[in-house]
Amino acid sequence: MSDSSTKTGASRRAFLKGAAATGAALGAAGAARAEDDPLITEVQDWASGFGDGVDATPYGLPIEYEDDVVRRTVEWLTADTISSINFTPIHALDGTITPQGCAFERHHSGAISLRKEDYRLMINGLVDTPLVFSYQDLERFPRVTRTFFLECAANTGMEWAGAQLNGAQYTHGMIHNMEYTGVTLRTLLEEAGLTAAGDLAGKWVYVEGADASSNGRSIPIEKALDDCMVAFKANGEALRMEHGYPVRLVVPGWEGNMWVKWLRRIEVMDKPVESREETSKYTDTLADGTSRKWTWTMDAKSIITSPSPQMPITHGKGPLVITGLAWSGNGAITAVDVSLDGGVTWQEARLAEPGKPMALSRFYLDIDWDGSEMFLQSRAMDASGYVQPTKAQLRDVRGLNSIYHNNGIQTWHVNANGEANNVEVS
Repeated sequence: MSDSSTKTGASRRAFLKGAAATGAALGAAGAARAEDDPLITEVQDWASGFGDGVDATPYGLPIEYEDDVVRRTVEWLTADTISSINFTPIHALDGTITPQGCAFERHHSGAISLRKEDYRLMINGLVDTPLVFSYQDLERFPRVTRTFFLECAANTGMEWAGAQLNGAQYTHGMIHNMEYTGVTLRTLLEEAGLTAAGDLAGKWVYVEGADASSNGRSIPIEKALDDCMVAFKANGEALRMEHGYPVRLVVPGWEGNMWVKWLRRIEVMDKPVESREETSKYTDTLADGTSRKWTWTMDAKSIITSPSPQMPITHGKGPLVITGLAWSGNGAITAVDVSLDGGVTWQEARLAEPGKPMALSRFYLDIDWDGSEMFLQSRAMDASGYVQPTKAQLRDVRGLNSIYHNNGIQTWHVNANGEANNVEVS
């Protein structure tokens, strides 16, 4: 799986041991002797008086020095922000859990303000007993807490025709990974009796949101009964308005448009609705102009978040941590390879922890950078045995007409100054 590289093999233990032994300046790493550093030898302002009291910010906010770690939009991408998208700053985050305040948004008619006291969820159609639940009703059912990624089907869509957007936030930032708490969809469907006939073969559920767009999607009953959730918490707190407060649907591993926000209705049916969002949108258009539908699963994908265009190398030569994210809608990530030379040779990266099904995995590769240019790539493998393809392999199958489900390998060119740019290699 992995090839050797002359640029790797940096020992952090040796690095730190050498620092302690010599006490000398460490060049590229920027460390210096304690007696020469006024930040060590002199009393600083922050240690000369009192700081803020415990009530200064009743709801905690990021410190001002991190105020550039925010969601961003691309102004020319859509005609109006009401039906638009912004991007998670994945380049500036680490670990795997996305703070709600950084998690990307996608709206079809704007984020709505709906009080939980006014919230209602109806289950109707082919069920024994049509039911209407209040928010308080949902809280009384047995709860589950699970962590999943949510990826927009259009994530990386601009890159089909070539390198377009210069930054991991813009190429791959239509994704977030959060811990959801709520009730399984199976629990609510069983409460309503599922179908009067008792035969679930060929059945579907149609899920619909309460916003003006009435965004609706059809889901096969098998998926609905498997792992879908009706969620009312994320990362331990209430959902944010932009993420569907007070209640949203969670459809693990499947495209984000199916994760209906402000969920108001679930209808059990004997066929799919064929709504706008599953016919003219969110289908894969092939080279001959035909489109394939029902391509719900988000296949294995990865991205190096640092170094990247928004995270250049600023410390010069020496020890360098290459890091990124990997995910798959087909199960857990089992391995990630990293290439420094545009896919000629590969090395196996280190996963921060064993992969979890339908959740982000963080990977690291520690190298000793000699200052030469790099063509950084990553490729993910999942529990099904699937290996992330190149863009060329995807285009051989689908051509250049697609927008959705681009999981091709991404390339960053890093020059001798540590600056990175979005490129393609042939």
